[in-house]
Amino acid sequence: MPRQSITFTNPNDDWLKSQVDSQEYNNKSDIVNDLIRQARQHYNEIESIRAKLIRAEQNGFSDRTPEQIREAAKARLKQNV
Repeated sequence: MPRQSITFTNPNDDWLKSQVDSQEYNNKSDIVNDLIRQARQHYNEIESIRAKLIRAEQNGFSDRTPEQIREAAKARLKQNV
């Protein structure tokens, strides 16, 4: 694994130390890697939502009423159960 040297602010370093002291993590590297994994997952979720919104916008507007859209969604959910 590549090694990196990074500098933390005092409050962030104190928080990292408290996480290690509480035995939640083995070391600061584990914490940083976990935070990066979470950030990447969050980014991927946002990108997925963004792509869905773009596709929806490209499909144009619907002539259906909100009630018709809700009923169609409920019917699709029932089919998937």
